[in-house]
Amino acid sequence: MNSVEKPVTEARKEFADLVNRVAYTGERVALTRRGKVMAALVSAEDLELLESLRAGRLDLTQTGQGPASAPSDRPQPAPLRIAAEYRPSGPPRPPGFGR
Repeated sequence: MNSVEKPVTEARKEFADLVNRVAYTGERVALTRRGKVMAALVSAEDLELLESLRAGRLDLTQTGQGPASAPSDRPQPAPLRIAAEYRPSGPPRPPGFGR
């Protein structure tokens, strides 16, 4: 899974695009200030996994167990279908235009 570092000042300007990248590609974004990671943007799936680990509901030390086997009682969204449903109609815009 890809991860990228962004200074907080840049991330503020690109927030909507960063959220979309995280939500639809699973990319992780580490937010930095003076070169030090201060926070991160992660997908809802990664957040659920982290919360399960923290709450002790998931044990990664068991044989055959891993992040892919994390329990989830919610249906998984289809991000590409969701993105297509909310895509504006009309002529395509250049990357970064109007976002």
